[in-house]
Amino acid sequence: MGVFKTSNNSSSNQQGYSGVNISKGFCELDGKNCDDGRASSETREFKDLTKRDALDHLKADVQCLLETVPAEQREAARKNFNGFISYYEKFLKQDSNTVDWDKIEKLPSDAVIDYCSLESPGHDHVKSILDKLVVVKLNGGLGTSMGMSGPKSIIAVREDLTFLDLTVQQIEHLNKKYNSNVPLVLMDSFNTDEETQKIIKKYKGLNVQIYTFNQSWYPRISKETLLPLACDCDIEANKEFWYPPGHGDFYSSFNNSGLLDKFISSGYEYCFISNIDNLGATVDINILDLIIKNASSNPREYVIEITDKTRADIKGGTIIQYENKLRLLELIQVPKEHVEDFKSVKYFKYFNTNNIWINLAAIKRTLNENCLDLEVMVNPKTTSNNVNVIQLETAVGAAMKCFNGTLGVNVPRSRFLPVKKTQDLFLVMSNLYALKNAFLLMSPQRAFPTTPVVKLGDHFTKINDFFKRFKKIPDILELDHLTVSGDVTFGKNVSLKGTVIIIANHGERIDIPDGAVLENKIVSGNLRILSH
Repeated sequence: MGVFKTSNNSSSNQQGYSGVNISKGFCELDGKNCDDGRASSETREFKDLTKRDALDHLKADVQCLLETVPAEQREAARKNFNGFISYYEKFLKQDSNTVDWDKIEKLPSDAVIDYCSLESPGHDHVKSILDKLVVVKLNGGLGTSMGMSGPKSIIAVREDLTFLDLTVQQIEHLNKKYNSNVPLVLMDSFNTDEETQKIIKKYKGLNVQIYTFNQSWYPRISKETLLPLACDCDIEANKEFWYPPGHGDFYSSFNNSGLLDKFISSGYEYCFISNIDNLGATVDINILDLIIKNASSNPREYVIEITDKTRADIKGGTIIQYENKLRLLELIQVPKEHVEDFKSVKYFKYFNTNNIWINLAAIKRTLNENCLDLEVMVNPKTTSNNVNVIQLETAVGAAMKCFNGTLGVNVPRSRFLPVKKTQDLFLVMSNLYALKNAFLLMSPQRAFPTTPVVKLGDHFTKINDFFKRFKKIPDILELDHLTVSGDVTFGKNVSLKGTVIIIANHGERIDIPDGAVLENKIVSGNLRILSH
């Protein structure tokens, strides 16, 4: 499980090392203000020395942590910490997270193909290609953004069905329809594993094999000392000292679990990876057929689904051509002076859905050849007792440049339906979508294919508060834009059309009555509906 409990204390150097402020050495001494070449050289030598010291101290702390792990679990822990040390070494070597903006090239004409150009395989052919596929769902996240403490995948989104329920039902439907054997693999974290193990027991009678593995567990680093906060490996007792290092950890953890070898030896050739909370990320037969039917003449080891960028996606990743390779570009990697360019739909028209298809044998090759080069991103956090820490993370899409025959497929927006906040939940629970065989489909009664823009205020942020404010989710088939702010509640059978703005100022409350129809309306002030 990645949780090792012990009562031993290590000799961790959490308190820091006297006379050396490592982080200050990195930030302030950049050599730019040196008067001569000798001073610049001395600065570089100093930076190299402090980096070597930081790595040595880190390795010493990791060894102390490793000694707190029970002997029978130590080898697995050693693999885990080796991955952490490799992240740390990259972190020290990277001058920054940012790319060289001038090296970004125009996307080649064959880098992206339109989904509409794909052919649909015949029914008899579908089984043969499905039998080569493994579905992987990234299931390590908590529902903290919606006020939950448990796995996000257990949130009920439609008809009391959770993300996990819908995922399992979708794959079971495929297996029954085509007499195939597509397995489901869940990548959990130490935050979600225990509860997930309990939940998946209820799926035993279904026609789908479910496997789980845990991603790595890395120690959070003090921003000041650049050393781990943890003094032992009792993760349950000190969860704030540990973190799962992003979904880029999939490759090594999948391999270390033994599942990668198991599936390759069983004849599986590709995996489809997506976030558990993306309800649009279903198995697409057309994309799978594209990959498999051209495997010999034009092998595609890595295919990423992208969709047209909108103003709502300005912070999301995109694909670029960089140093003659397709690669993923995230906002955190953009130089500050080019952030507005990155957000522009004019310059970057595609948005990363994080739906990815990868050849299993190619994953094994890149790991064996040690050429899976992922950029390490620094994610700053603050603990509950106000300690500033950093997490070293990687993205699954960052591996794009490490594979041969990479390709982007410009998919319809329906392939990207994530639920990150309660306003997303509002959309997927509404009559905007219908549920068929566990697949969410936009209602044919919707006159246009785009989804409404919905902005719900702070009173709706937590999921329990969200449900209390709706007797029933309103009819939004004709809605374009909704903004709700303040203490607002909705009755039954409410209909919202066009642009609707509802604002209850501080100390005021607005109750939208049962059966109300609001079309192109602004509602403000005080409106109380008293029960009698």
